[in-house]
Order: sequence, then structure tokens, then C-alpha cells
Amino acid sequence: MKKKIAILGSTGSIGRTTFDIIKKNRKEFELVLLTTNKNIKEISKQVRELQVKNILINSKTHYLKFKKNSKNKKVNIYNDFQSFNKKFKNKIDYTMCAISGLAGLKPTLDLIRLSKKIAIANKESIICGWNLIKKELTKNQTEFIPVDSEHFSIWSLLKGSNKLNVEHIFITASGGPFLNLPINKFQNINPFSALKHPNWNMGKKISVDSATLMNKVFEVIEAQRIFNIDINKFKILTHPKSYVHAIIKFNNGLTKILIHDTDMRIPILNSIYDKKNINSKSKKLNFDYLNNLNFNEVDTSKFSSIKILKLIPRKNSLYETVMVTANDELVHLFLDGKINFLDIVKKLSMIMKLREFNKYRYINPKNFDQIKNLSSYVRLKVNNLCI
Repeated sequence: MKKKIAILGSTGSIGRTTFDIIKKNRKEFELVLLTTNKNIKEISKQVRELQVKNILINSKTHYLKFKKNSKNKKVNIYNDFQSFNKKFKNKIDYTMCAISGLAGLKPTLDLIRLSKKIAIANKESIICGWNLIKKELTKNQTEFIPVDSEHFSIWSLLKGSNKLNVEHIFITASGGPFLNLPINKFQNINPFSALKHPNWNMGKKISVDSATLMNKVFEVIEAQRIFNIDINKFKILTHPKSYVHAIIKFNNGLTKILIHDTDMRIPILNSIYDKKNINSKSKKLNFDYLNNLNFNEVDTSKFSSIKILKLIPRKNSLYETVMVTANDELVHLFLDGKINFLDIVKKLSMIMKLREFNKYRYINPKNFDQIKNLSSYVRLKVNNLCI
């Protein structure tokens, strides 16, 4: 029997990669649900290629447009997960959650109930709503696998080990496009240069986060939440080749590292197959890289975003929603040419230290609406302060 697969955000980078894996192994898998916000051209193509029976289009305008033009009566078209949940009764074997930003949290919570295994490639959902996700995972006995390359690596390295024996976990950062740029030239960085990541082909938002190293701040918080390990045990190292994704040093003197090519297909493929024997057809081991791994501590005078980790509470709180939303809005202001590159982290730190937001450090998220409402308010506040 074929494994039933759902892809949330099937038209984005991670979603397309997952779709391609399923397409190449269609004898083993059946796609039962695809979702997009408004990329109806791409999702139409995906539906045709694998005869998908259920799709969800989040944008009301694009949903109505797709439904009006669709001639395939065998395809069920939804505009919300509540409608899908009512009609789909059987548990999905594997769900990939690849919707970017906080918009991915509610769909993730909805699909946990319908999934045997859920893979999450969404930092914001885990950072802001991990306690809500964990509650649903436990309640529905759903297996969870992180698929960010760093977190999948940590998850893999910790298998069979006692977390109490962890001395340090090192997360690697390529350093982005400005690792070797002198600090006195940072004030001249423009959006075009910030989007030119040396190793990965990513969306605009995450490319800028990589340039400021805010993505590593997010990854440390995400890892602390997922693995419930003291945040002080996490270290960030620059590693320009992006060949080593995580290093764990244990108290017994052993150190484990995980290496793979800069290709998200590898953690995704392994999360789908998990314990099965598979052939990823990856490149040969690169000994030139191994002989020149080049690890260094982060220069915080250039990448002051790392200092934001000191502000983060040790347990999930609404304060993380302030951080994630403010950063998201500031990145968009930078891309629109309304603030400069250095302003992103400078203004983020200022906003996070505002008295009105400090109280959220002590409040745990109770539901998605609470996170959503706070996020909307933070966006307004950021625009009022920065434009």
C-alpha cells in the first residue's frame, strides 16, 4: 500500500523539493493534499503531474479564481483546513509543513491531528508556538521530525544518546555573503547584494536573515525548544563551505559531526524514508572540503544579531513572537529600501527592549489567535517607529 503524503506550501522551495522526491518515487507514495497561498499556476501543474485529489488555496481571491477555471471535477478544492478536516477522515502517513513564516503555524496545528508523522521546515512556527505544537503532538500521538538541515542533523546525532551527556552543540553558519566584508562597508550593503547567498538558493526573507545571521539566532532558539537542552550549551561557528551542519561534543569525550551536501533533498528524503534503506544519489565525499573545514567563532562586532540570544527566555513565551514579527517586518522594510542593512538588527534590539513588550517574556502562548493578534500589533508598532 502506498504511503499517503501531504505537502503544506507545495509551491515554495522546500515544498517543490518534497514534491519532486514524491514524483520520482510515485510507486511508493500517494499525494493526498497540496496547499499554496496564491501560486495557482504551480499547484495546477503539480495536480496534473500526480493526479492529486485535494488542494487548498489560502488566498480567497486565488481560491475563487482557481475554482472558477478548474474543469477537473475529481479535484476537491478547499479554502480552509476546517473544511478539509471534516471530509478527510483517514490519517496521513507523512505531512511536510513548508509554509513560510507564522502563517505556517495554524495549518501545522491543524494537520498534526490528521498525521502519523509530521516534518516541520518552519522556524517561526516552532519558535513562537512550540508549546502548542508539542501539546498537539502528544495528544494525537504524532511523530515529529525537524527538517531544517541543522536540526535534522542534531536529531540524527542524538539518536541513541542521553541528552544529559551533551556538553556542547555547535550549529554552523556559512556567514552569508558578508562574512569577509570589512565592517566599515556594512553601511553600504543593498538588498541586491544581501540576497546573493554563496551556498544556498533561498527566498528573499531567509536570504537576508542569513546575511544578518538572524537565521542562526532562530536556529539556536528552535533547537533549544525541540531538544529541551540548556541554551547555553549551544554555540554558533562560521563554516563557509556549509558542509558540516552540526557538531555535538559529549561529556564522555566523544564528538559527533554530521556532513552532507548543500542540498535540502538529503534531510527531506531521510525524513520521509526514516529507517528504510534508500539511495539519495548524493555527491561523493568531498575530501577537499574535509581538509579545509575552516571553523571560526562569530565576529559579533559585525554580526551583533547573535547578542539577541541573551534576551530570550529559557521557556516558550510570547516574547519570541515579538522578535520573529519585528525581524520579519524590518527585513521587508530593508528590501523595500526604507531602512538600511545595519538598521535591521539595531532597530530589532531597540524594539525588543521596549517596556510594553518585556511583559510577554513571562506569558506562555495559550492559542494561535493570541500569537496572531500580538504579531499584528507588533507589525504596526514597527512601522510606526521605523518609517
